[in-house]
Formats: sequence, C-alpha cells, structure tokens
Amino acid sequence: MPGEVATRYTLVRLRHESGIVCDCQRMRAFSDTKVGPLHLAMPVIRRILHSSDFSEASLVAFAHALKAALIGKSKLTLIHVSDDEIDGTEFPGVRETLERWKLLPPGSPQAAVAELGLDVEKVIGLGSDPVKGVLQYLAQNGADLIVLAAYHHHGAHWLRHSISELMARKSGEMTLFIPAGTRGFVSLADGLVSLRKILIPLAAKPRPEPAIIGAAGLVQQLDCNSGTFSLLHVGEEESMPTAATPAVAGWDWQTITKEGDVIEAILTSAREISADLIVMSTDGRTGLLDAFRGSHNERVLRHAPCPLLAIPESPLETVR
Repeated sequence: MPGEVATRYTLVRLRHESGIVCDCQRMRAFSDTKVGPLHLAMPVIRRILHSSDFSEASLVAFAHALKAALIGKSKLTLIHVSDDEIDGTEFPGVRETLERWKLLPPGSPQAAVAELGLDVEKVIGLGSDPVKGVLQYLAQNGADLIVLAAYHHHGAHWLRHSISELMARKSGEMTLFIPAGTRGFVSLADGLVSLRKILIPLAAKPRPEPAIIGAAGLVQQLDCNSGTFSLLHVGEEESMPTAATPAVAGWDWQTITKEGDVIEAILTSAREISADLIVMSTDGRTGLLDAFRGSHNERVLRHAPCPLLAIPESPLETVR
C-alpha cells in the first residue's frame, strides 16, 4: 500500500584492504512515498557520511548530518575508526535525538526511525590508520555529502588534525565543516534551523556557480523564509567574476568588495556580517581552497566563525 514502510535489520562485518575491520549496523527503510522536486539544482544527496570522534563538536556536526538526512530521505552513515574496542553505544543516539526534536514520541521503537524515511548505518572501524580507513570506506561506499567537525589550531584526537583536511582534499565530495565551539545552524537541542546570513566568496577559478546555486537551493530545502546572500570579491571591483544569482523568495543578494589577503578577507567578512554559513566552490581536482595554495588551505577551516560548506566544481575521480 502507498506510504507503507518495511524495515529490515542486518549486521554486516566488513574487512578493508588496510586490515581495518568494520562492524556495521544497518537500518533500512523501503517506501514508495515520493519526494517532491527541488526548486533549484541543488546537488542530489542520497548518501551522507559523518565521521565522529564522540566529542561535543562531533555531536553538533551529527545534528547537521541528521537534519540533512531527514530532509533528503538519505542514507546516513556514522563512522568511528580507532584502535580502541567499542560496542557502538558511544555513537550519538539517532532515535533519542529525533524524540528530543519531537519528530518521534518518547519510547519509540527502532522501526519508527525507518518510518521517517531514514536509512541509518553505524560503522566501527578497528585499525591503526583511521584516516586511511575512513577514506577507504568512502571509496568503497561513496557519499554525496560529508559532515565533519573542524577543530581550531590544536587537538590530540585523530579527527582533530588530518581527517578533515584529507577528506576535503581527497574525496572530491561536498563537505560541510562545523567548527568546534560553534553552534552551527541546526540546533542539537531541538533540530530547528537558524540560517539567515550566508557568505559566498567569489573567484574566477573555481567557478562560483556551484556555490551560488547550492546556497540558494539549500535555503529552499531548509525552508528558510528570509535572509541575505553576501557575495564577497577580494580585489578590484572591475575584476569581480560575472555570476548570475537566482531569485529566492524572501532573500536578498548583496556584494562585498575587499582588498588584501584573500583568506583574511573571508574571515573578516564572515565576522562582520555575523554569517551563519560560508559556501565555497572548490576545485574537485585537488581539494578544498585549491585557488589559495600552501598554508592558506587550512586557515579558513581553523578560524571560521561559522560552518563552511565546500561544493566541488566537478566530481573527483574515485578515491584510491
């Protein structure tokens, strides 16, 4: 019957080429309920990957991944890789979070999660090279959106140094970074979205259109009724790239021009307008912020006062 959902549970044990063993708990929903068309050409998100280190920052990132999966009726994979033996209870509770968001009644069974259209997988990877393990899992299974916590300056945990940068550099997929210490734009407490000010840096290369269309499509999918898109160009005004901006009901477009260091201009502008999100096109060939090479690559991630969504200009070849 239309709208009926059948739920299947399986336990899968995977062994990667690196020798990492993953225990995967899957909860899959099958439904003939149809999802309406998008208003704009936002990239289709069928698979979302969230790498967790079980920290407070990762909890905030998890809320964003879960919200995106709910909206897109997407598969959500939560993965943790380390040498430590865990039983999976350390992962954030999907069902408990949905109950707190008042999308499920208290005490709901596991099947209730699937009835919302969610397909949830929890992956425990055991190995000495967590970065390689996560990237190999990604190469074998794919993802349309990666959601990560990004840490400022320091941190001893595996996710706090290399994983964010390596994923952005090697995966070639759309990546949402949630800086540690920020609340992001999805509330962990109640799931509400607060997204009114979006900063979009412009450059001749990569093309700005993926970021512009992606940002416009995002606010429509999240049902954000009003706000401002700010297009930032660093350099002389006459050198600003030409880019069409779609009409979005309730949203305005404004242009900001600055001179000086590109990364500093992005960070300063984000603080000046109290941005809720930075959206950037990326060169899918070499990774995040390819236009700004060297030590600049990590500066936006390490100092951004708000989440950063990196949208590839074009898909990257399969990670190896």
